[in-house]
Amino acid sequence: MLQQTFHTPLRQKVLQIQRLTGGPHSTQLFTDQDVQIPAGLTAVTGDEGTGKTSLLRLLAGDLPLQTGTRPAVDALWLNLSLPGHDEDTPEQVWAALHKQCPQWSAVLQAALVQALSLQVHLDKKLFMLSTGSRRKVGLVALLSCGATLTCIDQPYVSLDQVSIQVVRDFLNDMADHPTRAWLVADYEADPDVDWQSAIALS
Repeated sequence: MLQQTFHTPLRQKVLQIQRLTGGPHSTQLFTDQDVQIPAGLTAVTGDEGTGKTSLLRLLAGDLPLQTGTRPAVDALWLNLSLPGHDEDTPEQVWAALHKQCPQWSAVLQAALVQALSLQVHLDKKLFMLSTGSRRKVGLVALLSCGATLTCIDQPYVSLDQVSIQVVRDFLNDMADHPTRAWLVADYEADPDVDWQSAIALS
């Protein structure tokens, strides 16, 4: 079940899908759901197995819809553990994604590398990194990508408190963005983030 609430008056809609049906491996985890994603920040919350990751992937176009039409919106979702990239360095991961993201910000990428203390890891392959550092590589990509819709799955997992605050500050800086949206999935919404809307799954 999907329930959406808006914390502020509905702003520009970045994405709207009516009668969304779909899920992983052709299952119908969601059936005939109407979803509106406004500009700014939307929290996607729910317990384990309620479909947080699947919803992000459906909205980002990473999973096909069984019913409903997804408008052509530039979007990015990543598995932050970056499977399949064990032999790549962070720079190689970012270079590959940069090709898919025309609005990628190299300036923001460089700032995030500093803020998340990734400088010492830039020449290492991902299999050499801790879980937290590996997820930071994915976060740098998502936060730098410039996509109209950015979908972030449990951004704080395995991060130190300094890095959590970096991500939190970034999100709050984007809270009033007039044309872009960020969906952030976790068990609970971070109370220190200025959410525009919330989607609760059960």
